[in-house]
Amino acid sequence: MAENLKGCRVACKSSWSQLQTLCRLERVACKELGITKKNFNDFEVEYLCDYRKTKEREFFLVKWKGYPESENSWEPLRNLRCLKILKQFREDMQRELRRRKLRRSPKRLDHSVASFLAQKAKQRLRLQRWEADLNKTRQHRGRIFVLNEVDLDGPPRDFTYINNYKVGDGIVLNEVAVGCECADCFNSPVNGCCAGTSLHKFAYNDRGQVRLRAGLPIYECNSRCSCGPDCPNRVVQKGIQYDLCIFKTDNGRGWGVRTMERIRKHSFVMEYVGEIITSEEAERRGHIYDRQGATYLFDLDYVEDVYTVDAAHHGNISHFVNHSCNPNLQVYNVFINNLSEVLFRIRKSCPCFCFESICVFELFFFSLTFDPVDAESTKMDSNFGLAGMTGSPKKRVRVECKCGVETCRKYLF
Repeated sequence: MAENLKGCRVACKSSWSQLQTLCRLERVACKELGITKKNFNDFEVEYLCDYRKTKEREFFLVKWKGYPESENSWEPLRNLRCLKILKQFREDMQRELRRRKLRRSPKRLDHSVASFLAQKAKQRLRLQRWEADLNKTRQHRGRIFVLNEVDLDGPPRDFTYINNYKVGDGIVLNEVAVGCECADCFNSPVNGCCAGTSLHKFAYNDRGQVRLRAGLPIYECNSRCSCGPDCPNRVVQKGIQYDLCIFKTDNGRGWGVRTMERIRKHSFVMEYVGEIITSEEAERRGHIYDRQGATYLFDLDYVEDVYTVDAAHHGNISHFVNHSCNPNLQVYNVFINNLSEVLFRIRKSCPCFCFESICVFELFFFSLTFDPVDAESTKMDSNFGLAGMTGSPKKRVRVECKCGVETCRKYLF
């Protein structure tokens, strides 16, 4: 029987670090796991949760990775080789002491301060795991960073990061039937390339910056086109190209998004991705979101209000972008795998291009309001303001605007 099992393998349910911890506990050397007799007593610090100073010697209460909190131990500074964790703990400690207006060099931390620092360390680990999961899930070049230095909130609940639209019940996608035959879509477009076929202008310059005014549709090359993935008429479909950061705002507006790189004027930033639902379903969900004081509904159709994108529970980084009555992102209608402007079957995206150059660490903002002065262009653009608004506005809960700009309209609608 044993001979028949020779060469068989069974997947291990324990993680690499758990196996290392087990070897150390049992005093077993394992070359594959990197455990030797020389490093039996080397343990990994998961986080630091308290501090004290005795006769000028600093001690830290250590939570060991792979061990329960009951095994926490006080260790002198000389025993710790976790420079990054030490630096972060000191920063958190000093920030909390300043906030409470306490001594900057205490001999011992107040219990409430130590409890806060332990919670902060646990939160940071949760956010680091979420950041890692986001970057494993993303299918675009730009990396995603996560930061919260405001409170103890961890990753948002009931939200799933997706790269492409999630199609709701009763909605069917169809593929485009034709594509261009250009060898060089930018310099030698045949019949005007995809845009010319639909009697529209080529949308981008040689840097991929949009050169059409808001309200005009953009027609990118599609899966049927002869050109390759590096075609200059494939901008939105290449995905997010910049490193962006999801961070907690300090003005009560929840999470926000800022750039980690400088972005040129009129460049593509991100696409508003979510669940595609019918307008009837959007109306139903809209009332719920109104009571919650937030909206994630986004009209998708160019001519008729038939479909809406809902990014409340399924979306990408655009889910975390805040509203402003003076936004720096403009939404366009981009047709990729459907050339029809009457989208009874969806093959269109809602990308956001920046109005102006955006500096490093600058925040992104959409406009969620409907401006009656510019009703025609607003209707032509995909927009939040009209999404799920088929019912009477008098029956809707008015959502207060918190953008704080001088031109603030005070309410989202």
